[in-house]
Amino acid sequence: MLKNTLISTVAALALLTGMAGAVNAEPVPVRIVIKDVLTTNPEDMAHMERIEAAMAKNGHEIDIQLVNLPSSGYADKLKLMLLSGDVPDLIYFQGGDEQMADQGLLEDLQPWIAKTEYLQNALWPHNVERLKNYPYLLYPFAARSKAPLIRTDWLEKTGLAAPNTLDEFTALLKAISVSDFDGDGANNTFGIMAPGNTKELDAIFNQAFGITGTWMQNNGEWVDARVSKEERAKLTYYRMLFAEGILDSEFITKNWEVKEDDLYAGRVGVVMGTAGPVVGIYREKMRQVHPGTELTLLLPPKGVAQGLQAISVSKESRGFALSSISENKEMVMELLDFLASPEGQLMERMGFEGKHFSKDGDKITVNDALGSWYPRFMVANPNAWTPPVNLLSPVAQASLDQGVRFFSADNSFVFPADLAVDVDAAENFYRTAVYRFVSGETSLDDWDDYVAEFNANGGAKLIAHARKVLK
Repeated sequence: MLKNTLISTVAALALLTGMAGAVNAEPVPVRIVIKDVLTTNPEDMAHMERIEAAMAKNGHEIDIQLVNLPSSGYADKLKLMLLSGDVPDLIYFQGGDEQMADQGLLEDLQPWIAKTEYLQNALWPHNVERLKNYPYLLYPFAARSKAPLIRTDWLEKTGLAAPNTLDEFTALLKAISVSDFDGDGANNTFGIMAPGNTKELDAIFNQAFGITGTWMQNNGEWVDARVSKEERAKLTYYRMLFAEGILDSEFITKNWEVKEDDLYAGRVGVVMGTAGPVVGIYREKMRQVHPGTELTLLLPPKGVAQGLQAISVSKESRGFALSSISENKEMVMELLDFLASPEGQLMERMGFEGKHFSKDGDKITVNDALGSWYPRFMVANPNAWTPPVNLLSPVAQASLDQGVRFFSADNSFVFPADLAVDVDAAENFYRTAVYRFVSGETSLDDWDDYVAEFNANGGAKLIAHARKVLK
């Protein structure tokens, strides 16, 4: 390989001349693939270059080489690249990692993290628990809870207070759906939407209907929540939202980009944003489109219970993996450890001086542009690094605080590989059936038939395994 050839050549020259100490070490190449981080983005490249320079000052010569993959269909394109034998050193996954781990392609991160100076202390509590259950994926960010958001001026126009109960939440959504707050003279605004499926609705409505986890007790036995009476009640509610024109009737065909466009264009009132920086980006974009307009964070509605969807600690659903065949594992971990350090966090969290923040002596001022900046690698646990100023807008910080306030751990777990087909079959059947229920194509009176079909499509095997695990 080229790397080995270079090392051999340098070593030979040093030996022959007797001047090994005078030989400058070549930067260690570290190939990295991350969704939405590309060589074609000048800001991405500038960020990588300053990381390289900072690490070089600390004695770690690194050459960060970004691998470009399109954002659309990223997970599938990444899978094809890896299966072709092109395996970067550091890989960002959004699904598909388990297949690679089963093939021995991913490294156990725990012993590596244990040797780091900063990274081991920068992990959030859920990161630590997930690594115990699945040691191949790391995502040092706050838990990805969802935050329901509405334009503040629209909330005021409804004449309603910010809702707390499910009935109050429903009243707000209805008021928006019959309004003309966007002023276009047409009745074309929906109360709420979720892109592609009902996952984002579940994030704020599950607890209201008593869905406290992936597995629920039914007469003393564990059952999949997707076939529980609580699930039926929730889908009945979604059906009502759809039938009354409150839920976007085309949600199944829309992605997250369309969801955001609909929010800014006034085609929908309430959307869910990922707590923290993403909520901050929503606010910044809203203020760009509608100067002076703020977003209000809503509470998850109180019904049977009140809270956000239970968070799985079985494994990370996305995150960074270290290639087990990488020849540069040590340098990859030096990179991750640097990013978790105070200097690295300053870069990752605050962007560029002069653009995202200003500095006058020891005084630091956050600029509006910080709302459009996002960390490319990690957001360390606040106990590990305290920023010199508040980096988030009030609504973005409130969304993180809400995620902590309403956090609950799910009782889900990672299924063995021999049940992977059943996991996929059950999930695919469920998502298809849910849309049919919500759209009215299938009546909820046919619930027993749905349960039987769910069980036939892998559900029965999953439930049987869960009863052994959960006992």
